[in-house]
Amino acid sequence: MKHAGLLVAIVAAVTLEVTSLIQFYFSQKGIKEEAAARAQSELTIAQSRIMDVIDQTESAVRNGKWIARWSLDYPDSLSSVCSRIVRYNPVVIGSAAAMVPDYLSKRPLYCPYAYRDSCNSLILSSLATPEYDYPSWEWFRRPMETDQEYWSEPYVDDVAGILMTTYSIPIRDRKGNEALVLTADISLDWLNGMLEENNFYPNAFTFMLSREGRVMVRPEGVSSMRKTSEEYMLLKEKMMSGDTGSMEAVFKDKKSLVLYAPVERTGWSMAIVIPFDDIYGELRKMGGLIVILQLLGLAMMIVILRASINGQQKFNELERNRARMQSELNVASGIQMSMVPKVFPAFPERKDLDMAAAIVPAKEVGGDLYDYFIRDEKLFFCIGDVSGKGVPASLVMAVTRTTFRNVAAKENKPGIIVKTMNDNLSSMNDSEMFVTFFCGVLDLANGHLHYCNAGHNPPMILTDDIRLLPVEPNLPLGIMGDMPFKEQETVFNYDDALFLYTDGLTEAENIDHELFGEARTEEALHGRKSSEEHLHKIKTKVAEFVGEAPQSDDLTMLFIHYLGHPKSTK
Repeated sequence: MKHAGLLVAIVAAVTLEVTSLIQFYFSQKGIKEEAAARAQSELTIAQSRIMDVIDQTESAVRNGKWIARWSLDYPDSLSSVCSRIVRYNPVVIGSAAAMVPDYLSKRPLYCPYAYRDSCNSLILSSLATPEYDYPSWEWFRRPMETDQEYWSEPYVDDVAGILMTTYSIPIRDRKGNEALVLTADISLDWLNGMLEENNFYPNAFTFMLSREGRVMVRPEGVSSMRKTSEEYMLLKEKMMSGDTGSMEAVFKDKKSLVLYAPVERTGWSMAIVIPFDDIYGELRKMGGLIVILQLLGLAMMIVILRASINGQQKFNELERNRARMQSELNVASGIQMSMVPKVFPAFPERKDLDMAAAIVPAKEVGGDLYDYFIRDEKLFFCIGDVSGKGVPASLVMAVTRTTFRNVAAKENKPGIIVKTMNDNLSSMNDSEMFVTFFCGVLDLANGHLHYCNAGHNPPMILTDDIRLLPVEPNLPLGIMGDMPFKEQETVFNYDDALFLYTDGLTEAENIDHELFGEARTEEALHGRKSSEEHLHKIKTKVAEFVGEAPQSDDLTMLFIHYLGHPKSTK
């Protein structure tokens, strides 16, 4: 009996010890996973906050690109473009319009610069000085070399005297010549404050690397790993290659868990470092106390279970919200699509007109529009493209289409229609969005076409050959009120056609970032077909060209085939 009791005690003790070890192992594993999950959540939040700044900066420069291109004929007005970017975008501390050397014969170097001083006042200056030599700086040189937008390596600016990075877009003139680089500067000081907020463990910290592997920002008093260690070189290699993941490494002589992830489009990468002493500290202190360890393991399981339940509840709530938002977006998409004509043939009772149109938004809702109607034996039609995407662009699209209908219902001249629309849209454009727009009025009795273009892609006219319709470079709608808009005219003969489209067609990209372009568009338009056959062929060609690449912009097309003549009737 004694031996049996001893055996039972031994078995119980061993069982208890094994249970404790199992509990310790799984507790340790659970704590590490929880730390990794928290760190990943902090990384995601930090990435989102950084991308908000990045998106605001890129939108500010892209929205100024059209005005800067228009201002090439008036170089002195470029300083107002830079001032506008800085004034209306709080994240931007400076903006430059750096002209290509010798582009202006009378000004070999020309670079107006607007920036905020320490008192938040807007200062205008010039970077075209012998001391600065802006053409040699990375923010100017790289976008000119690659003909693509670019985020520069962080640097200390000689003018502002702070650590900053610059977003640059190259701009070509109407002839396709390299003209200038439009930029926006953002300070990196705010990153330090944001990274210091990630100390959810006592000794945890966050740091960032640039695309060239330099430490951009890190909390005060925190030193990185020894630069010669194999772990640091491996971590640096993974971060510079844009990987997302985790690894163990030694920081400040403490073994730590490191989670890292890239910041989109910038080439930067950020990492959160959590010492294992912080993760397992309390658990290790009580490693020798079996009972307390068991209680701690039980408590930890309860915490993990509670965290898991809370996480699941939050996930379920997020999923419900996502489904509700998707449903609302689907409804919004249906409402938006109901605003444009989509029944073809458009006028089945007429023999002098063959029309077809299509709109494919990049998101559930988009900013492209087209419209047409017949009044007094004249076809009134338009096509437009709102800057931006998503819900804001769709609201501007709805206002623009409604304004066109209201104005064109009483006015016959497209120049006056466009001017009236521009005055109306400019007076309520608090969002600083604009609309490229083409408006035409075709007299169906004699083929006389009056039209006005507001910064939109020139339509293609199909007669004996295919060519671009000559258009005046008027400003897009909504930028500035009380502006003149020049009206033009031409004559359509029997069997002539007009093809209108938004830049979502010619700028459709494949996975190699090649553009569909005007040449492929003209090739797809060859041959005499019905309007719907033409649009079907073009959509097929675009789909084959794009392949698996995601749609980057709204795509809208309107085809008008004139089959009348001066003596034609319905």
